[in-house]
Amino acid sequence: VQLQASGGGLVQPSGSLRLSCAASGFTLDDYAIGWFRQAPGEELEGVSCDSRSDGSTDYADSVKGRFTISRDNTKNMVYLQMNSLKPEDTAVYYCAADQGRPPCISDYWGYWGQGTQVTVSS
Repeated sequence: VQLQASGGGLVQPSGSLRLSCAASGFTLDDYAIGWFRQAPGEELEGVSCDSRSDGSTDYADSVKGRFTISRDNTKNMVYLQMNSLKPEDTAVYYCAADQGRPPCISDYWGYWGQGTQVTVSS
């Protein structure tokens, strides 16, 4: 199982970014997917998780209405569309996958990609 995150960068407040995560070595449709982030000096935080392709998704309160998680099982890709970005969204973002139906808490997730840095600053 491999996950490769990309799409981070520097963006101004109120801007948008779309993070991508390429999955390989497994069938994405069989796995829960999630995005997590870690700001400097902070713990790893669950941003958004999709338990399966059944429409069940969770979002952190801080990103509800601004971020959208999605997957394309035909391409084995996971996305995080981030709109109305704020400086407090600055963090390293990680994608994760798991065969179970874990809560959106990092300790429960088995497979991780490398992080991609998102910096929101003017």
